[in-house]
Amino acid sequence: MRAMVVELFDRVPEIRDVPDPVPAPDGVVIDVKATGLCRSDWHGWKGHDPDIRLPHVPGHEFAGVVAATGSAVRRFRVGDRVTVPFIAACGHCRECHAGHQQVCEAQFQPGFTHWGSFAEFVAIDRADHNLVRLPDDMTFATAASLGCRFATSFRAVVDQGRVRGGEWVAVHGAGGVGLSAIMIASALGARVVAVDIAESKLALARAMGADATIDSRAVPDVVEAVREITGGGAHVSIDALGHPETCFNSIANLRRRGRHVQVGLMLADHARASIPMAQVIAHELEIYGSHGMQAWRYDAMLEMIRAGRLTPERLLGETLSLAQAVPALVAMGDTAPDGIAIIDPRA
Repeated sequence: MRAMVVELFDRVPEIRDVPDPVPAPDGVVIDVKATGLCRSDWHGWKGHDPDIRLPHVPGHEFAGVVAATGSAVRRFRVGDRVTVPFIAACGHCRECHAGHQQVCEAQFQPGFTHWGSFAEFVAIDRADHNLVRLPDDMTFATAASLGCRFATSFRAVVDQGRVRGGEWVAVHGAGGVGLSAIMIASALGARVVAVDIAESKLALARAMGADATIDSRAVPDVVEAVREITGGGAHVSIDALGHPETCFNSIANLRRRGRHVQVGLMLADHARASIPMAQVIAHELEIYGSHGMQAWRYDAMLEMIRAGRLTPERLLGETLSLAQAVPALVAMGDTAPDGIAIIDPRA
C-alpha cells in the first residue's frame, strides 16, 4: 500500500509503498477512504510524542470500509462503513468497565502508538470495542472530521463543560477544534465568544455561530475584552489551541464558579502554563481536560447530526492527496489550514 512514512522527526516525510497490514484475531483492517490532517499529527512529526517509534505512519482521524476481519471479531464484517475514536480502548480495564474508554489504562492510538491512517489501509485491534458504524448518508470526509477534533470538542462542551442554553462560552482558538466547539455550543443554545489572531478564522467562527469575536492582537487585554462582552466573564471557557497564553486567558476570563476545559495539546516548549490559582480558589473555578470521546458516546453526537442540529460538513476545508499532505503537514507549525483538511489516500 502507499503511505506517508516518517523516517526521522522534523524531516520531510516520504510517500512510498509499505507492506499491507493484516488483522489481529480481534482486529480489522480498514480501507481508508478519508483521513484528517490535524495539528496533533504535526506534534508527532516534530517528535513531541514519546510513544512514536520510527519509522512511522501518522494519521489518527479517519473513516473507511472494513476490508478484512480477524477470527474473533463478532460485531463487524467486511463492507461495514466505520470510523474509530482516536483513542482506542482495551475494553477490559477498570476505566473501560466504568465507561471511560477515553482514559483507558491500556489504550492505543493509531498514528501515535501504532501506524496510522495516512495510508491506503490501517489495522485496528480490539475492533468490537472501538469501531463506530456510520450512517449510510454520511460522507467519509465528514466522518473522518469527527474522529479527533469534533468528537473531542463534543465531549469538551457537552460532557466536561456541561454547557447549557443561555450561558456564555469563550473559545480560544478558531481552528478545527475551536470551530467545532463553537458549532456545538451554539447548537446547545449558548452564546459564544471566539478569540483568534486571524480575521479569516474569526469570520469562520461567526459563520459557525459565534455571537462575538475578538482579535487578540487588536485588544490590549483579552481577558477584559471577554469580560466586557459577557457581562462579567464566561460561564465556560475552552482553550482550543494549547498555548500558555490561551490557557491562562481561558481560566482568567471565567466568571465566578466558571468551568475551564483544556482541549488544545500543550507539548514541548508550551508544556507548562501559568494558572491564576488564587482566582481558581477564591471563585471556585473548575478545570477539566478533554481527551477524545468514547465509542459508545458517538450515538449522541450522531443523533444531533442526523437531526440537523450539528452540521460538521461545514467545517471541511480542502481535500489533499498524500503527496499534497506532506508540505501541508510540515507547514502546520506556522500556518494552520482554514477548516479541517481531509486527505484522500488514493487521490
